[in-house]
Amino acid sequence: MDADLGHRLVAVEQGIEQWLDTHRPEVVAVERVFSQHNVRTVMGTAQASAVAMLCAARRGIPVALHTPSEVKAAVTGTGRADKAQVGAMVTRLLRLDAPPKPADAADALALAICHIWRAPAQNRLQQAVALHASKGRTA
Repeated sequence: MDADLGHRLVAVEQGIEQWLDTHRPEVVAVERVFSQHNVRTVMGTAQASAVAMLCAARRGIPVALHTPSEVKAAVTGTGRADKAQVGAMVTRLLRLDAPPKPADAADALALAICHIWRAPAQNRLQQAVALHASKGRTA
């Protein structure tokens, strides 16, 4: 079972590396893994997320983490939206003819939309914190 997991993670890494080579993103957004219920599912998702973060970090690409509720709220207006609502809003926001298939594709697009909308505010907050910290050192 562990060897299977190792091979799957290598396959994930190879796919991500190929994607990074092809698309050369400026930032990688990853959904922050969180669940109170299914630990097994969370572990698999966390391991794959870690591989994505590692691949990005290895290339010096910044990684942004967003919680599922942040993504849902950014796209639908509520952090409790279901997959159908997220898919419908992604379709509407991106003016697509039909919802992306599979549903995970809509989730990935929602994550990208969330990051695009939230990143400017997060960057301003980080700059303010850094400025405050530097003033504290010089005072």
